[in-house]
Amino acid sequence: MDDWNIDFEKTDGLVPAIVQDATTKQVLMLGYMNQEALQRTKETGKVTFFSRTKERLWTKGETSGNFLNVREILLDCDRDTLLVYADPVGPVCHTGADTCFSEVNRSKTYFIDHLRAIIKDRKNRPSDSSYTASLFAKGINKVAQKVGEEAVEIVIESKDDNKELFLGEAADLLFHYLVLLEAKGYELDEVMQVLLDRHQK
Repeated sequence: MDDWNIDFEKTDGLVPAIVQDATTKQVLMLGYMNQEALQRTKETGKVTFFSRTKERLWTKGETSGNFLNVREILLDCDRDTLLVYADPVGPVCHTGADTCFSEVNRSKTYFIDHLRAIIKDRKNRPSDSSYTASLFAKGINKVAQKVGEEAVEIVIESKDDNKELFLGEAADLLFHYLVLLEAKGYELDEVMQVLLDRHQK
């Protein structure tokens, strides 16, 4: 994205910047950027606004340490609004809330994306101490075998009423399934698309 495409003149030098959590897609806050704030944001990787009350550049988290680390910046079709995907470091709102709209930003399922990133890293940068890396090193047959073993174990546990053991096996199966997807070079999003396509039929 080139900032010369942004129509700063339409709104007197400031454009709204919607900040969205890059992982959960939750809207975190709204601020305003001028050209200098956008440039600072791109240079530092931390969301920086132009504060209309302080009349200066303001990096979110400069006093609290709760920065917004930029992943991507998109420009809307009218070239006068920015969408900023960011990773928040701590609560976003000065009240201590996750977002400036008093919404909870985290669900436990968000961790799946984090776990997928870790698994991908273990594949691309293996270490001798990593169990996940050792699975990749043993090849696709071993990874697939582990998924089969975990599937059998969860079937066995499902016949009893021990919640802790059942959830433990469910977690093992999910983890090894994600490893298998990575070993095959497929994304979980592709699996979700298949489910969406089936749902829409």
